[in-house]
Amino acid sequence: MASKDKLMLLLKLPFYMIYFYLEAFVRSVFLRPSPKDVKGDVVLVTGAGHGIGREIALEFGRLGARVVLWDINKSGNDSVAAEIKAAGGEAHPYVCDLCKTDDIKTVAASVKSNVGNVDILVNNAGILYGGEMLKMREEHIRRTFEVNTLSHFWTTREFLPAMIKKKKGHIVTTSSMSAKSGTALLVDYSSSKYAAYGFAEAMEEEMDRLGHSYIKFTTVCPMFVSSGLVKATTDVDEKMLTPKEVALATVNGTLMNRAVVTIPDHLAFSLRVAAWFPRKLNLWLKKVGNLGIQPQYTPSKQD
Repeated sequence: MASKDKLMLLLKLPFYMIYFYLEAFVRSVFLRPSPKDVKGDVVLVTGAGHGIGREIALEFGRLGARVVLWDINKSGNDSVAAEIKAAGGEAHPYVCDLCKTDDIKTVAASVKSNVGNVDILVNNAGILYGGEMLKMREEHIRRTFEVNTLSHFWTTREFLPAMIKKKKGHIVTTSSMSAKSGTALLVDYSSSKYAAYGFAEAMEEEMDRLGHSYIKFTTVCPMFVSSGLVKATTDVDEKMLTPKEVALATVNGTLMNRAVVTIPDHLAFSLRVAAWFPRKLNLWLKKVGNLGIQPQYTPSKQD
């Protein structure tokens, strides 16, 4: 960018700042959007056989969506599908190993052939080991990234082209508050969730730059959840979120086209305040606040 262009940009900056702040205020106070209708939409949820994914699938089923469930656990996946059908909904369970790109491609082709193109893709599946980085086995670190991050690339590559062709689509990413603040004993997990957050953020910008701003993105950042991934937090008195709490916030954020959903909501403000603090102050606050998990990694007992 030439010096003259940079100067013009600086002169325009205050006006754009005022405009966008006013626009955000008017939209949030006077022009609140109505939740979109997902009845009849094909919603694919990864990790749908248990925890947060299960509750997300059930909620979309209640809203009349045609729910596609992916999980490596067939019995859990089939059970959730049966619950959706028993409530009068439509569900299509598929066993899929997200660590295998060939499996993703094969199952995706089956979904497109038998159910239809996906309207809302919920990249929710995740794993968490919870141990010291130097003590973790290499295959467990790699698997964390394969499930928590790389699978998002492969599922998006399978379903995004049809969304672009249809000029309608939504990609939902289950990230974590550990993607906003790296956490001890969660080095692999935090890193993978940082990457998932960055993937969604970069994809949103890429779609906008390419003229596909109609593709929506929602990234969800919950605190610790009682889904079984975290066995115990360092603060024994801390009440973990329930999978249903996270699922309801996720679905609501999707229906409202929210870019980022933090759970609980007040953490969004806390993150903005913490951004102004010195690094050492944030580290000290996490330490005295006893924020984190208890060690739970035993290499010999891991899958």
